Amino acid sequence: MERKKFLRQTAALAAGFFIAKDMFAKNSGPVYGHGKMRYQLDTKWSKANPVKNPVNNCHEMVQDSKGRIILLTDETKNNVLVYNKSGKLLDAWGHDFPGAHGLTLVNENGTEFLFITDTVKHQVYKTTMDGRILLTIDVPLETGVYTKAEEFTPTETAIDSNGDIFIADGYGAQYIIQYDKHGKLKGFFGGRGDGDDHLDNAHGITIDRRGTIPTLLISDRTRNCFKRFGLDGKMMEIIKLPGAFVCRPVIKGDYLYAAVLCSPTLGADIPGFTIILDKENKVVSNIGGTEPLYQDGVLQPMKHAEKIFVHPHDVCVDNDENLYVAQWASGKVYPYKFKRV
Repeated sequence: MERKKFLRQTAALAAGFFIAKDMFAKNSGPVYGHGKMRYQLDTKWSKANPVKNPVNNCHEMVQDSKGRIILLTDETKNNVLVYNKSGKLLDAWGHDFPGAHGLTLVNENGTEFLFITDTVKHQVYKTTMDGRILLTIDVPLETGVYTKAEEFTPTETAIDSNGDIFIADGYGAQYIIQYDKHGKLKGFFGGRGDGDDHLDNAHGITIDRRGTIPTLLISDRTRNCFKRFGLDGKMMEIIKLPGAFVCRPVIKGDYLYAAVLCSPTLGADIPGFTIILDKENKVVSNIGGTEPLYQDGVLQPMKHAEKIFVHPHDVCVDNDENLYVAQWASGKVYPYKFKRV
């Protein structure tokens, strides 16, 4: 009997230990976000040495097929930093992109490439994964809407399955310019204007394949929305995001993620947040922002709620659904990691 009592007590103690351990793990830090999309913050994720591998503005991030996290910064000592998911620096390259801004990864028949936009050099580049430039796209004078390089300030690219390149001129004339895989002009649409089919701060672009047909999702940042266009440039839908000066759309699975640079109604000096939308374009979680509220089906204005970021600029979602957030004009901080809980 004593032996049975001892075994029961030992089992109870062990169960209590594992329950306590689980509770401790789940409460190891504050949890941010709403609903099912909640995360724990790690501001010290990057193990890079700021003296040897500094950053300036951390603009965008992607994950490659090897699971590596690739960061683009406009620090020409090392424009590209390559990490593993634990934050260990694996590689660094690039000295020729003073206006490094947009970073897009594409897989062509099993081989991966990067597309980089440079807002200072007014160019777009296709590179190998170690930085060798394969294609350069200059100001599209042949469109007839540009007269000099300075009018073309590309911020982002999206690459179709046939190799077509869509460039968002988000800091320039606000056109979306389409090229074939060789860099030959195929068409353009958008441009600055007041109508729904025009754009103002077309900061980001991606191809959305969650529906029955692929479409383009484009940031209309000044107007606090995403706009959906067909691949032929025809306007289809406006996804209103009141209170969100929203950066590029990033799609992973059924969800759409984006950094919100700031809340324009509160001023550009107010910290931003990160937004998550479901497949029905409903905001389900704001990291660092107010809880999304709908009244009669209409999203109410969102704003900063928790001081996590300064100016979040991009979100990368890894294959474990963890997030990495790069920031602009934020004191040269490395990206933060948010672990899904």
